[in-house]
Amino acid sequence: MVSVRFEHVTKLFEKKVVAVDDLNLMVRDSEFMVLLGPSGCGKTTTLLMVAGIYNPTKGVIYFDDRAVNNVEPKDRNVGVVFQSYALYPHMTVFDNISFPLRIKKISKDEISRRVREVAELLRLEELLQRKPSQLSGGQQQRVALARALVKRPDVFLMDEPLSNLDARIRVEVRAEIKNLQKSLKITTIYVTHDQVEAMSLADRVALMNAGKLLQVGTPEEVYSTPADLFVGTFIGSPPANILPIHLMPDATCEISGIKFELPYDIYQALLKFTDVSGELKILIRPEHLRVHPDAMGSAKVYTMEPLGRETILHLELPDGQHVKSVISGKPVVNEGEKVNISIDFRHAHFYKNGKLII
Repeated sequence: MVSVRFEHVTKLFEKKVVAVDDLNLMVRDSEFMVLLGPSGCGKTTTLLMVAGIYNPTKGVIYFDDRAVNNVEPKDRNVGVVFQSYALYPHMTVFDNISFPLRIKKISKDEISRRVREVAELLRLEELLQRKPSQLSGGQQQRVALARALVKRPDVFLMDEPLSNLDARIRVEVRAEIKNLQKSLKITTIYVTHDQVEAMSLADRVALMNAGKLLQVGTPEEVYSTPADLFVGTFIGSPPANILPIHLMPDATCEISGIKFELPYDIYQALLKFTDVSGELKILIRPEHLRVHPDAMGSAKVYTMEPLGRETILHLELPDGQHVKSVISGKPVVNEGEKVNISIDFRHAHFYKNGKLII
């Protein structure tokens, strides 16, 4: 297995469209790295540069210490799985899986051994003589995974491989992919726009937007300490609440027309940024915004989403802004009722000009 390193990698299309902008990233040997971000952020372009389908406009991509910019795709020993299964409909599962080996003119005995080995790994032994039209979506995706793995790649690349599956099968295949990667210890780069996939699969997440890498860290790190407001709102379901916060002289603050007491150490830390231009904002996860029934409360329950184990409350604040709160089980309030809210400031984050300050 190998590590993959990006050094100041930029990709331009037609000399003006910046798809990837000065990317510096290390994917460690045997690591499961997820490239996460909205459509058009540059994550798939990054993956295709690793595969050799695109060449960087600037910068260098390394496999270990070997620069691969000028290495042909067929010589990079990468396995690629795309959103589309791209199986040959006229071929059996066995022939689909073995196709990359037949192209390399590997012996029939070795092909048979490798195909049956990977088929056993992915629970495809009973399906080897079927055609793709006789398979479910989950089975077809496992065949696509097997075809990439039968090459014994040094780097495994996956581009939104679960997007065409229904929700239940997606969860099952996601677990299979994670278990497979851990058992084979293949350096893996996985592209998705789905933050649930990213958080559940990744050793580390690299979050991108508009071609730029915004933050790299473990799922826990990017969730609990987002580097900027985009990361804070992109990661987490339901999304975090972002509100302007105004410091008052008496170690309190005003948020959307409601006055709160701040922990004194947080208040003192925030005071250092009052001379910096730009609006101070607070990021509050819905689970850290708590609701207390009160007929004279300052917020109104706008609507509710009961989800079984938890309920999402949509609240309207005095200045008209809406926020979300997550509570366990059934709610103790009704739509249209007034409530008070409290904030766990120890778990909140504060931003100036969109960047994390504390």
